[in-house]
Amino acid sequence: MSLIRNPHLLLALTALIWSGNAIAGKFAVGHVSPMMLTVSRWAVALLIIGFIAHRQIREDWDIIRKNWLYLLLMGGLGYTGFNYCLYSALQHISAINVTLEQGAMPLVIFVLSYAIYRTGVTWLQIAGFILTLLGVVITVSSGQPLNLFSGEGSGINIGDVYVFFAAIFYGGYSVALRSKPDMNWQSFLACLVTGALIFSTIGALVEFQAGHHQISMTWQGISAILFAGIVSSLVAQGLFIKGVETLGANIAGLYINLVPVFGALLAIIMLGEKLYLFHAVACVLVVGGIMIAQRKSATRSTAQPPVSNKT
Repeated sequence: MSLIRNPHLLLALTALIWSGNAIAGKFAVGHVSPMMLTVSRWAVALLIIGFIAHRQIREDWDIIRKNWLYLLLMGGLGYTGFNYCLYSALQHISAINVTLEQGAMPLVIFVLSYAIYRTGVTWLQIAGFILTLLGVVITVSSGQPLNLFSGEGSGINIGDVYVFFAAIFYGGYSVALRSKPDMNWQSFLACLVTGALIFSTIGALVEFQAGHHQISMTWQGISAILFAGIVSSLVAQGLFIKGVETLGANIAGLYINLVPVFGALLAIIMLGEKLYLFHAVACVLVVGGIMIAQRKSATRSTAQPPVSNKT
């Protein structure tokens, strides 16, 4: 039981599930369009979490009413914005590239934490960030970073741009969790899923009007929706919320380092994608860079009080 409640183990499992979300998104290509996958997953998630959390929602209703805009935006930007960008990126680049480039997310968390809460930045962190960015650049350029500036060969793909915005969305969400209202995690998650469904429904209507919608009742499409709607949407988000509450956003962000590792392994095993040398080099740089950057901050942030939570 103590292992199940261990926040470090929960966050490692979260990273594994997030990696699986990228694999599910790649499975959905050609079967479910990005926004249809996004709206479908949140519809499935709301049916489940709404049933589970209905008593807590009634108990926390006054808090929900006072913080409705915060909850709506957290679900819309952190959940819908991130996943739409992630699934759109997978239409254009490999799952390995997507998971490696997501390694920039902890950097976004640090930058936003400094901008909003003025958290300190050390030279060790700056060195780690440089290594991480180098790893992302190597991934984007397919191991030829100079070509990004020469206009020849490998360059920035639209998929890379989508991953950048995905990192912005979820990095902002992670930092904003520090301002989470004092409410039960189940009702909190239910509210965020509701916000995600509202935003994704609007996006799905826009996608439909543009004629870009796609959803087919194939096993690949259905399995992608169910995995994303149940495991990625509920299990992983719940685990991450609990991890941030216990350890803080900076330490929880450390476990995002595992996403490139898990993602590369899953992409090779499940999708048959090829792992090139530049992928391995980039993975070492991304993971190593963020681990170096968070060494000092992890010690410092343990002194900070965790986000309050009703149990």
